[in-house]
Amino acid sequence: MDLDLIVKRAGEGWQASYGDKVWRAAVGKSGIQAEKTEGDNVSPIGCWPIRRVLYRADKLKTAPISVFETATIDPQDGWCDAADHPDYNRPVRLPFAASHEEMWRKDDLYDIVVVLGQNDDPIVPGGGSAIFLHVASEGYGPTAGCAALTLEDLQEFLAMAAPGTRLCFQG
Repeated sequence: MDLDLIVKRAGEGWQASYGDKVWRAAVGKSGIQAEKTEGDNVSPIGCWPIRRVLYRADKLKTAPISVFETATIDPQDGWCDAADHPDYNRPVRLPFAASHEEMWRKDDLYDIVVVLGQNDDPIVPGGGSAIFLHVASEGYGPTAGCAALTLEDLQEFLAMAAPGTRLCFQG
């Protein structure tokens, strides 16, 4: 049986669990909900496959241990969040004229980014973009719709995760 990373409410906060391991987590500012639209700060209910792992080689001594395809992030990496653009919810190279996220962030949140298969097969314009599992901000501040763990917890999860593992947001 494949195990999934389950992200759900735990008291006043959020948690992620994988098998019998449990970590504190952060989710979108608007919580976990069934309906997801671009820019609503919702973490979308459902189970999303892990597509690949991206990381900042300039900040981490070694690549995260993971069974998933792993690649480095560079300063020209972006992610299109313009719902009306043909590259919506896809990685892009900067400079990029349409609305996008910069993957090379000044903070540490994208030191590791786990790309999830949310709204990517097929891509529905406005159905949500750049839903990732990434590094949590200090104090587990809310995300824009992603899930987040501390760097150490994220590395621990990735080292444990098996092929086929998904991230499941539960309402």
